[in-house]
Parts: sequence; C-alpha cells; structure tokens
Amino acid sequence: MPACAGVGLKPAHYREILETRPDVGFFEVHAENYMGAGGPPHRYLSEIRALYPLSLHGVGLSIGAAAPLDAMHLRRLADLERRYQPALVSEHLAWSSHGGAFFNDLLPVPYDSETLAWVCRHIDQVHQTLGRQLLLENPATYVAFAESTWSETDFIAEVARRTGCGLLLDVNNVIVACTNQRWDPVHYVEMFPLHAVRQIHLGGHSADSDASGRELLIDSHDRPVSDAVWGLYRRVIDRIGRRPTLIEWDQRLPTWKTLHGEAHRADGILDSYDTAEEASLVAAR
Repeated sequence: MPACAGVGLKPAHYREILETRPDVGFFEVHAENYMGAGGPPHRYLSEIRALYPLSLHGVGLSIGAAAPLDAMHLRRLADLERRYQPALVSEHLAWSSHGGAFFNDLLPVPYDSETLAWVCRHIDQVHQTLGRQLLLENPATYVAFAESTWSETDFIAEVARRTGCGLLLDVNNVIVACTNQRWDPVHYVEMFPLHAVRQIHLGGHSADSDASGRELLIDSHDRPVSDAVWGLYRRVIDRIGRRPTLIEWDQRLPTWKTLHGEAHRADGILDSYDTAEEASLVAAR
C-alpha cells in the first residue's frame, strides 16, 4: 500500500473515477457493501481494483461483542478478501450485534480484563481465518464505562501486543472522543502505540451539545476535515512518518473534485514530512 492519501469509494463517483483515472493513492470500501455475489457494485469495484490499490474496512464484524463472532459474516469477509486481495483489512474496536440483532451503530466497550480477553480471541480468530494481519481502529466515543480499569490507549496497546494486530489510527475519532470525554488529544496521541499504526483515517465531525450545554462532537463523516484534525494529523506524521491516509466522507457526499481536494491536502502534509526529513539529513551531514 503506498504511503499516500486515498479516499473512500462511493457509487456516485464510480464512473468519474474510471473515466478520469485520478492521481489518488488507493481506494477503501466498507466490506459489508460488497458481500453479495455479483451485480454492478462488483463490476465497478473490479475495474477500479485493476487500476488502484484497495483496502477493506469492516463495520459489522462486532469485534468488541461478548458473543462469538458471526461465522457466516467472517466467511463472507474472507471470500471478499480472497477475491480482491486488498493491501489492508481493518475493523473497529466496537460491537454492533447482540442476540442475533444488528444495530446501525458502532457501540463502545468497557476497558476491562474480561473485554480484553474476548477482543483478543476475536482478533486471533480473524487472523487465523484470513491468514493476514487485521488493523484495529480506535473508536469515537460519547460515554465512558464506570467498569473500565484500563485507559483507552493502554487497552489498545495491550490488544496489539497480545494479538500482533496492526492499528488504524482515526485522528478524527481522537478529536471526537477527547472532546466528549474531556481528554487531551495531544496526550492521547503521545500515549497511543504509534509504532503499530499501519493506516490513518481522517474525516469530518459535527458539533452539538449535551444536556448540560457542554460541547459534544458527532463522528458524522459528512463534511470536510476540521482544522483540529488536520493539526493533530500533522503532529502524528511528524512522529511516525508517512502512512497510508484515508479521507472518509460517507454522508452528504460532495463532488469528486471536493473529495479529491481533501486527499491532496493530506498528500501535502505527507510530502512536507519528506521535505523536513531530507532537510534534517542534509543538516546532519
């Protein structure tokens, strides 16, 4: 996977992408949107996959659920992975199913030893089934569990240590969670196991307020990346260097030109790291 910027692939942009073949590093799709056997989505995705690297981003495996993983869902994910040979496969540290019911949301988990054990078992099962490394994404949270005995960053670090999974650092989720939980986002990044980060997500969020009138951010993916997210992203890149970076925009889709422009802005930050690194090496000679 090239260490440059990519975008989420949406049906509204299929034709323009194939007609113009833009200079974008890669495309990412939600795995669940392509778990059917065929049809136009697969036809377009196959054509685009022949031209660009691809990453698969799951939203329904329910890694954080206490119940066993859905075996059929995991088999479908494995079939999709074999079909398209993506460079990266990722999922969320969250749960979205219980007792056979599926929820249209990514719900938080308590950070305790019991949750740690089943999350690690689930990731081990995914690794065994796919035969490759899974990336785990940090969540956008709105509430905290009183039962939690680990910090979020320590919990994620321990999952990565025990399972060997890689991490997907969603910088927008950091800003959302830290605002909502009254954490310091710079400290969060400093404590995050950055050595395990294999991919970065950037997206937009909307602002609201809670019942007490305090600011509440919603991980809405329906607008440009905020200045706060760009600033924290630059700090992360300064720490760890270039990483494949995805622009997420899932609702109220913009024109392709606007979406592509967000990717170019991310590439500019990645390129500035190269320039700064080269200058540092020249100065050290």
